[in-house]
Amino acid sequence: MVSSNALRVLQWTAASGGLPADEITFAKILRDQGYATGLIGKWHLGLNCASAGDHCHHPQAHGFDSFLGMPFTMMGDCAQAELSEKRVVLERALGLWVQVSAVAALTLAARKLVRPAGSWAPVLGAALAAAALLAAARSVGRLIVLADCFLMRNRSIAQQPMDLEAASPLFLQEATSFLHRNKQRPFLLFVSFLHVHVPLVTTKDFLGRSRHGLYGDNVEEMDWMVGRILDTVDKEGLAERTLVYFTSDHGGSLESRLGSHQYGGWNGIYRGGKGMGGWEGGIRVPGILRWPGVLPAGRVIQEPTSLMDVFPTLVRLGGGQVPQDRVIDGRDLWPLLLGAAPHSEHEFLLHYCERFLHAARWHQRDRATVWKVHFATPIFQPEGAGACYGRGVCPCFGEQVRQHDPPLLFDLSRDPSESRILTPETEPRFHEVVGRVQQAVQQHQRTLSPVPQQLDTLRNVWRPWLQPCCGPFPLCWCREGGAQ
Repeated sequence: MVSSNALRVLQWTAASGGLPADEITFAKILRDQGYATGLIGKWHLGLNCASAGDHCHHPQAHGFDSFLGMPFTMMGDCAQAELSEKRVVLERALGLWVQVSAVAALTLAARKLVRPAGSWAPVLGAALAAAALLAAARSVGRLIVLADCFLMRNRSIAQQPMDLEAASPLFLQEATSFLHRNKQRPFLLFVSFLHVHVPLVTTKDFLGRSRHGLYGDNVEEMDWMVGRILDTVDKEGLAERTLVYFTSDHGGSLESRLGSHQYGGWNGIYRGGKGMGGWEGGIRVPGILRWPGVLPAGRVIQEPTSLMDVFPTLVRLGGGQVPQDRVIDGRDLWPLLLGAAPHSEHEFLLHYCERFLHAARWHQRDRATVWKVHFATPIFQPEGAGACYGRGVCPCFGEQVRQHDPPLLFDLSRDPSESRILTPETEPRFHEVVGRVQQAVQQHQRTLSPVPQQLDTLRNVWRPWLQPCCGPFPLCWCREGGAQ
């Protein structure tokens, strides 16, 4: 799920890219082991391949029995917010063409008045083009909402456009229903919240409750939703046979800022943020596990682990087998969680920005040290800033990325904020550490094989024939229980 041309995610629901059919998810394996599997919330791993109803990338094609949520992701554009992913760029581009067409129409009309001979058709054509482009510029925001911001229940459109204010209670109701329906059998429930993501849609009961502004309000509402789900687990008598794992997919999005308002969260002492490839602020995320009677309460594990570890851990707990026909980068967390193993199985972790390796860490267990090596880092803007303000996310390659030779070295054990660069003069083991990490990188890269890049341009453009719609696009209007 990467590209080579700076596209970081799927740009449209009606793009053809997505999670390939030959990928094996933990949902597939657990479903085959007899688990009921459900997904609630965001998906953003593709939907269709060749037609608007083939659902080749749909969650139900990847192991989930049920799905209620957005096949795309939450965007500022879904709420017509000031922070925009696509609308503003498209409006500006269309506005420029409106001006070009209008100037062309006026120029042709003036020439026609000076030289009456000939047809008025070119003048009329340019004028009509300007009018059509103006209409498109004024309606593009609404069209984006219809195209990307809708809700699906299984393979049917339940709401188009999506009722953002009603999403939280609807998702809670669905989670409660799933737990009640499946309490007598093994189950996997994956709740992918819309929260702590621009546009920070928050119900009125939580607005103004946090001293950290709208972002804090949104966090508090998510916290309340987690609590309600855990309450249901407890009330249904499931607590002592249910593992709950709460985490995030990345650190705060520092570039999600407008004026003095920070919409993307903060990363505390950690440098950098979402999408930067190597800095700790984009990598370190909460990992909180709960299983009464099995996992000891209050225990803190400092070992480096990865979200890739979720796959083999859940597969093992569900009684399945990790696939043997491919390299699996994750490691089973269970011995570490139980205290049976003193260390994570990860000696090295590598951090990519798109397909470009930006950093790697080495857990040198015999010295209880975690080293971090940066091969490339984004150039923050403006000078002295801690992010790439003025753009949606820091780039992964090009002129705005600095290559380091020799690489930057940090000792995360003593300097988790990555504020003190180590050099051969300040760290006697500099060349030994960097050399060992580079050797591990080479070993890792030998395990890689080329795959189709699902986010490249050809798979990541809007295709009209792939657009889900309750009727002929853009006449899309659905509410659950009505048009489907």
